[in-house]
Amino acid sequence: MRTIIKQVVGIDVAQKELVVCLGRMYNDWRPELYAYKSFVNTSKGFDALTKWVGQLVDNTVPVLYAMEATGVYHESLAYYLHEAKQEISIILPNKISNYARTLTVKTITDKTASEAIALFGLERHLEQWTKPKDIYKQLQQLTREREQLIAERTVLKNQLHAELAQAIPYKKSVDRIQKRIDLLDKQEKEIQQEIEVLIKTDKEVQQNVLLLCSIPGVGILTAATVLAETNGFELIRNKRQLTSYAGLDVREKQSGTSVRGKARISKKGNRYLRKAMYMPSLAAIRYNNGFKAIFARIVARHGIKKKAGVAIQRKLLELMYTLYKKQETFNKHYILPKEECMEEAEILGGEH
Repeated sequence: MRTIIKQVVGIDVAQKELVVCLGRMYNDWRPELYAYKSFVNTSKGFDALTKWVGQLVDNTVPVLYAMEATGVYHESLAYYLHEAKQEISIILPNKISNYARTLTVKTITDKTASEAIALFGLERHLEQWTKPKDIYKQLQQLTREREQLIAERTVLKNQLHAELAQAIPYKKSVDRIQKRIDLLDKQEKEIQQEIEVLIKTDKEVQQNVLLLCSIPGVGILTAATVLAETNGFELIRNKRQLTSYAGLDVREKQSGTSVRGKARISKKGNRYLRKAMYMPSLAAIRYNNGFKAIFARIVARHGIKKKAGVAIQRKLLELMYTLYKKQETFNKHYILPKEECMEEAEILGGEH
């Protein structure tokens, strides 16, 4: 007799819509997708979703809600399901996209995406998502707000430069742009102060920030961003997963001897983590012998500084994770093992 041993609700999350697929696994290890429906991405939609699921599943077998980490659009649903004491798993986007390529699906739609998520959940053992500590959520909101302010200020500075470059600048326009820049400068300082005060409210977070800041070039804002975007590394189990989560993992297309594409970072990950690594990587190249050696080796071999810089960003992020896991401060005499340096140079600086 066939019995159900696993049930998964695969959810493709968009800004305004949730496309849902119900799947179940029987004791003969054959998955079955048997129901589909769309819901609005609001609290009313969440109520309708859980009610619909409750009517169709076997309530004697646990149900896992699986979804992609899609920016911020999945967060409200995840918090709602957590409060409802449901089992939740949030999956890195690149895992789903890689898995979907193994399926016999030629057309990618919201429905097929939800099917892929449901099948992935049925076939794999997924770790349950836990609600982030409030301080990490607040740090995430503050660091992202600061990032948006900086982007807006850059646009205004470019506008100011264009105005001043004219033969006869219009003074009132220049004054208004300058006032907006001054306001953003003030707000950025306020956010930085709020971040520093917030960190001091939690001894554990404060200690972890100090550990990460022991690395040359890593400041409070970088440390706060990394901890906030990874929920204090709660989402991370190893260095490979971390680089994948940040979108710093390498993708390369190769087939036989005739097809060999360029190795590129996937960028299918958390862009805030990638941005946070840029400036610290420049400092690491300048002040750390191990990172300097990797950078020089890749540049000498291929003359591409940007590619070498990405390798440093990746290694720096991995180092931050290592220090956090070991609860150790940075050793200024630390030099990366030669085999690691060579491996990184081969991956990111290989022949094309």
